[in-house]
Parts: sequence; structure tokens; C-alpha cells
Amino acid sequence: MKVSNHLRNFSNAYDVLDRTFNNTYNGIAIVNLDGNWLKVNESVCDIFGYTRWELFNMDTHNIVYAQDLGVHEKKYEQLIDGTIDKYRVKQRYFHKDGSILWILIYVSLVYFKEGRAHMIWQFTDITNRQRNQDKLKLMLSVAEEQNERLKSFANIVTHNLRSHSGNLSLLTEFLEEDVSSLKSNENFQLLNKAISNLQETVDHLTQVAKIREIEDSKMEHLNLYDFAEKATYNIIALAQNAEAVIYNEIEEDLCVKGKAAYLDSIILNFLTNAIKYRAEGRNPIIELSSYVEADFVVLKIKDNGLGIDLKKFGDTVFQMYKTFHHNEDAIGIGLFITKNHIESLGGRVEIVSEVGVGTEFSVYLKKAS
Repeated sequence: MKVSNHLRNFSNAYDVLDRTFNNTYNGIAIVNLDGNWLKVNESVCDIFGYTRWELFNMDTHNIVYAQDLGVHEKKYEQLIDGTIDKYRVKQRYFHKDGSILWILIYVSLVYFKEGRAHMIWQFTDITNRQRNQDKLKLMLSVAEEQNERLKSFANIVTHNLRSHSGNLSLLTEFLEEDVSSLKSNENFQLLNKAISNLQETVDHLTQVAKIREIEDSKMEHLNLYDFAEKATYNIIALAQNAEAVIYNEIEEDLCVKGKAAYLDSIILNFLTNAIKYRAEGRNPIIELSSYVEADFVVLKIKDNGLGIDLKKFGDTVFQMYKTFHHNEDAIGIGLFITKNHIESLGGRVEIVSEVGVGTEFSVYLKKAS
């Protein structure tokens, strides 16, 4: 009776395993060490489009994409000699209808009581996922190519504009020397002013065109506190003249990834703007602080100046030639270039501001490891 129960339990367990093997969603196959099918479930047949009989009577190499025939080789040897107990490969196969399938295969080794070893192969069809990845790679490649073309175009345009504006400026100088009466000619003065404005615009465009995204490997490790100290020292006369107080509360050991010229320009521009757009009736107070957020060091620059109406100008704060106060010296290029510098270092900038209270910029810079 006990033997009969054991046999019945064994039979039931075998039936459960067999049903699990045949009805699982992923393809499962038992393969001998020569790579021949010994047993396959229905999902394997569904993936490749062949019946079990057709699979058992063919060399599996016949449906493998030629360039992928050797993808198992190195890992298979490690599996057999016991260096690894399982591995994963990505391999292309031909479907029965001739289309190409991308299959992710998990391989493990199983030993039976009689000492024979077989492999368990689990198949997952990742064709659609692979196609989407290939499309994304192609789109990125096209975008990179277009960016390079735009950079070349920008360099050519700015170079030619600089040449032409320079020529125009020289011509007006020659005319002024040859015809002394032109100095008092109103239209000639307007022409001179227009050429001067053109040269200034070309200079701005040239600065922007030179900004490039910098790869991590080409960035330096820069001490943020030291750069803030240096920038403060460089504008000490401007700060004293405006009776401004600058507090550097940045952590002294914080380092960021960047380019020295860019980081220097970023801090200087925020400091000089805070002084330039100070509020009347109170001394400017500028606070520099920092904290770490995930993979970024956040540099905060807070002032008690005029502030910006973000409801009115929020979408244009960092655009080129946008100004928000009645300042004759303002041309709206500083924040635009600063934002481009920050983004070229893989960072971003955020702003909080209230008219009559002040402004706070948060500059996210990549943390140096």
C-alpha cells in the first residue's frame, strides 16, 4: 500500500511538472550537449513557427542567424568546466516564415541520476524590444549628425557675419576720414550705430556658438567653494561700491565636474547680476550655499534685489535678449549664456523669485566622485 501511494504521488508530481513545462508562457527546451533538441514545450513551437516534429528533425544551426553562431561558445565552455552554473545570451534566429527573431536565451546545466548532463534553455522573444532599441539608436545617430551640421552651420554663419560687420566698420571709418562732413550727418551716425549693434550681436552669437556639451571624461574636478571665493574676490570693488555683502556658505570640500572657465563665468554672472539689479533703499545681500541631491551638487545663489515677475516673464527668463528691468546697460545675453554653460556641463538651473523681495537661483552641477 505504501509503495502504491509513493508511486501515485510520484506520478502526480511528474504530471504537474510536465503540465508546467508544456504550458509555461516562455519557451523551454531540454537540449543535449551537442545542441540538439530533446524536448520542447509548445511555446518554443509558437516562437519559431515549427512543429515539434520539424524541430526534432533539423540541425538547430540551420535556423540560427549566421553571424550569431558563435555567441554561446565561450560561455558554454565555462558552463561545462564548472566556472559558471548558468549564462544568458542574445541570439538571432530565423522564423519559419523567414523573418528574423531576436531571442534572449537563459542556459543552465542539469545532471540526471545516471550521470548524463543536459542543458535547460529558456527562450524569450525580444524582437519588438530590439527593434525599438534599434530605432532609438538610429534616431540618436541622426540627431547627433544633425547637431554636428548645425554646429558647422553656426560656425560658418558667425565667421562670415563677423567678417562682413568688420568690413562695414572699416568702410565707415574710411568714409569718415575722406569726407569730414559725414561726422555731423545724422544718417551716417545712425549707420555707425547700426553697424556697432551688428558687431555686438555677432559677438554674442559667436560666444553661444562656441558652447559645446562636454563629455564626463573631459571634465575636471573643481572645488565649488574655492571658485566662489575667487569670483567674490574678482568683483570686490563692484561689491564695495554697491555696499553689497556676499556670504559664501558653500561646503568647503564639495567638488563638481566641469570646466574652470565655465564655472567661473557661471558664478560671476549670478553675482554681478545680483549687484546690478539690487533694490533701492537696502544694501544688497547675496548668499551662496550648497547641498547634495542624488548625483548633483546644488549651488544656491540668493539675493534681496528687485526680483522678477515670473508670472509675466517666467517662460522667457533665460531667453536671448530678454530683459525685465529698466536698466540701460541690460542686453539680455548673460542669463542665456549662463544657462547654456550649465547645460553643457550636464546640469540645469531653476529660479524662484518675487518682485520686491529677491531672487534665488538653484544651479544643479554634476557631483565629482
